[in-house]
Amino acid sequence: MRRGPMDFKTYLQEHMGRFDDLLLAPYGQSAHQGLETYLFGPLRIYMGNGGKRFRPLICLIACELVGGDPHMAEVTAASLESFHTAALIHDDIADESELRRGKPCLHRTEGVGAALNMGDYVLLQVCGSIADDPALDDALKVRAIHEVSEMMKRTVEGQALDIGWARDGVYDLSIEDYLFMADHKTAFYSAAVPLALGGIVGGGTEKQVSGLRTFGSEVGLAFQIQDDLLNLIGTEEATRKDFRSDITEGKRTLIMVHALRHSADADELKGILERGTDEADLLERAVRIAYASGSIAYAQEYARTLVEKGKTRLRRSFPDRSDSRELLLSMADFFIERIS
Repeated sequence: MRRGPMDFKTYLQEHMGRFDDLLLAPYGQSAHQGLETYLFGPLRIYMGNGGKRFRPLICLIACELVGGDPHMAEVTAASLESFHTAALIHDDIADESELRRGKPCLHRTEGVGAALNMGDYVLLQVCGSIADDPALDDALKVRAIHEVSEMMKRTVEGQALDIGWARDGVYDLSIEDYLFMADHKTAFYSAAVPLALGGIVGGGTEKQVSGLRTFGSEVGLAFQIQDDLLNLIGTEEATRKDFRSDITEGKRTLIMVHALRHSADADELKGILERGTDEADLLERAVRIAYASGSIAYAQEYARTLVEKGKTRLRRSFPDRSDSRELLLSMADFFIERIS
């Protein structure tokens, strides 16, 4: 992984295929044609339509930052992407989504029952792959599995709030409520735990691991806020999910929580969120209300502030300049520059 100075976007483009073999290995041809048809084949296709793979990649960068050998962290890093894949399959079912990365969701092509089963199968690879990793000793395996298990619990807790608020029509939410939910649902597994795991496998000190975890929590939360923004105001090129589906699904994003508390048209906005509509004019109206209430600008500034706090924290935790540190700093900026 030796390199000169590089921005994070370029790094992703050059390394996004690094984990393909590790991720696809468990889903090879089966001796039974039925398993090939109903499990392994669809999973290979789905996982082959992978995203940027940034979660496993930042795990390796963190490992290198603390002075470790990133090759030792490859299986652990790949397990994070397996969890992400399983979470997306299940999340799309819960949200009744149509598209994922520009293609029909797995439950749309294979059916809900089959997709649930596939998500469960991928989920089982997460801790099992770490337990079988010959690069780690037993103590390190136990610690890594504990980290990943806690991460999965936090994600499910955040998802419970996200789904429950929409199901039960809960609108009287504070900014702190949203931040708690988003921190659990996204920030832990998108950045905080991948970075902490890289530090742990790389032999970092407890102070270094803590610094990586906190930096990851801050920029991971910014990542979720930016995802919320992309869903509302991103271009077709910037977002490959169902555009403005957060409104249709009644999601309590930072933008909507802020607008419901500050807009003169809060009742109208609430009505649109309650309808579950996909009518373009009503979706546009909801976005206009968010703009008028200053909620779009509020979310953009909140994400920028989180990123700057995180970058300051990372520099304090790792005062010596290195390619790995600069790459993570670039990652923080990348997380909030995806709108263009």
